[in-house]
Amino acid sequence: MIVKMTINLERGFAPWKEMFIENEYRLNDHGGRLVFAGTEKDNDNKLTVIMDFDSPEALQNFAGDEELTKIRAASGAMLETSTATVMSSDSFTKT
Repeated sequence: MIVKMTINLERGFAPWKEMFIENEYRLNDHGGRLVFAGTEKDNDNKLTVIMDFDSPEALQNFAGDEELTKIRAASGAMLETSTATVMSSDSFTKT
């Protein structure tokens, strides 16, 4: 299942990207994979992330990972601004 997440960053994309690279295995361990991550062209603090999860339970496990939540916050992610949108089952990433 494809999930679009948006979140504001305090210190721009670079610290968040470094955190993600160091912790990508955690996402993978929860049954998720990164499809896309980037900030808006004119605002390095507006992050959009597209992820693909094996199941709703995989997304719940990822979201409930308290240690990863602390790591994300330490990278500058303003967690209170986070939104997650589950995309329709007709979504696709390639043809």
